Amino acid sequence: MAEYQTLPKAPITEALIDIRIKVRDDLKVEQLESIYNLISGQYFDKKARHKWDSKFEFKKGEPPVSSGSETIDGYVFTSTDQKQIFQARLDGFTFSRLKPYETWDHLRSEAHKLWLKYKEITSPEITRVALRFINKIEIPLQDVKEFNEYLIAAPIVPKGLPQGVSSFLTRVVIHESEIDAVAIITQALEKIVNPNFLPIILDLDVFKQKSEGISEEDAWETLEKLRHFKNKIFFESITEKAKELFL
Repeated sequence: MAEYQTLPKAPITEALIDIRIKVRDDLKVEQLESIYNLISGQYFDKKARHKWDSKFEFKKGEPPVSSGSETIDGYVFTSTDQKQIFQARLDGFTFSRLKPYETWDHLRSEAHKLWLKYKEITSPEITRVALRFINKIEIPLQDVKEFNEYLIAAPIVPKGLPQGVSSFLTRVVIHESEIDAVAIITQALEKIVNPNFLPIILDLDVFKQKSEGISEEDAWETLEKLRHFKNKIFFESITEKAKELFL
């Protein structure tokens, strides 16, 4: 696999590892809450995660009637510095690192440590593994003439139309057959908050899913492959001029 340059000023605002599991009838949310006793020294803040289930009932000659119920499907644990977030749910596990991003080794190591505690409680059957990296590229406004100076797949406005762009959103889904993975690539122009910079979001969501299940060993090996896939997408999505912003 190709190795990519480490960026000292990487534009990552959030990086997460997500593992989905088959829902078990015998796994109760109270069991997930007990994880808090194992991690409260570092993840002091605990909040219940609520899920809303709704349904519609149709009767002949009558308008549909909706009903719903709210349940707790897991817990969210946040570190004392508010930079790391761990979700333990009935359907899976998520670990997030907020800005400033440190290293892949740190992200993976901390996620794996928490996963072992989650695994001990849930005895999970893994069905999906994913990485998501949300990048915020802040382009100096005085340097912007065309988006394609910074983005390889920049939005295009037909020549016969006004060229001023106040917002854009693109979403592309691609498949990597070599590792049987999917990537959702989203680019968006955010609302300008700092008048000196143009904020562009490059959101990379890469995952592998198998309904028949993924072994734990394969899941963590797959995450390494997904990381390389994610890096390839990132560096193929930006220009050399954009890269200079992060050096």
